[in-house]
Amino acid sequence: MTPYEIAVRNELTRWQQAMQRPPSAFGKLSTRLQRRINRIIPDQVHNVVTAAIKQMTRAVLFGAEFLTRQPAEGMTLTERDAAVASRINFYRKAGAAEGGVTGAGGFVLALADFPLLLSLKMKLLFEIAALYGYSVSDYRERVFILYVFQLAFSSQERRQEVYRHVADWAEHSRRLPNDINQFDWLTFQQQYRDYIDLAKMAQLIPGIGAAVGIVVNYRLMSQLGRTAMNAYRMRWLAEEQALLSK
Repeated sequence: MTPYEIAVRNELTRWQQAMQRPPSAFGKLSTRLQRRINRIIPDQVHNVVTAAIKQMTRAVLFGAEFLTRQPAEGMTLTERDAAVASRINFYRKAGAAEGGVTGAGGFVLALADFPLLLSLKMKLLFEIAALYGYSVSDYRERVFILYVFQLAFSSQERRQEVYRHVADWAEHSRRLPNDINQFDWLTFQQQYRDYIDLAKMAQLIPGIGAAVGIVVNYRLMSQLGRTAMNAYRMRWLAEEQALLSK
């Protein structure tokens, strides 16, 4: 292994431990608080978020909207990581700019931020997948993308479950049903909605919406990018190791 790969493996070990960590007392408290907040959030907000996530999930699973980049070939891990880091930087700046504009535009535009930000997140994930050499024309790769999304934006309890699928993807992907309609989009959208509501609701507050939109979107895009990078690194290194051991 190169010194860079050793450093990556050390970083991966810390990330893997974080993914498998049991829910903390603070995390459980946050979940209870989130449920209370959900009960007082207007149905209009819940409906917009739910519809946006459902539509985006269907687009990822069935559509060709995001199939714009061919899998990268002949690149080292260092080169792939550098290219991915560049795209993460681009998308988090784009997300921050979008959050600032919609946050400054009042309630209606702030609601529009949910589907817009979700679209940016999915585009980032599709680009990252291609840069690590995976063809997203295969629906199983799209399911992997949705799992990565859940790793970034789910409760710790759900994160532990999803991580087991991602860590054992070679085996898990073989057990996926041929019928893509069986994907559990309902759990997917509920976890995402519950995860981001607390941060994003402040974007609806007059006077501070723009600042909140910039900061929160930047952090959410950063978190998604880092999670995706580690998930694909873990998979890429495991496949490289398997090739070397043959």
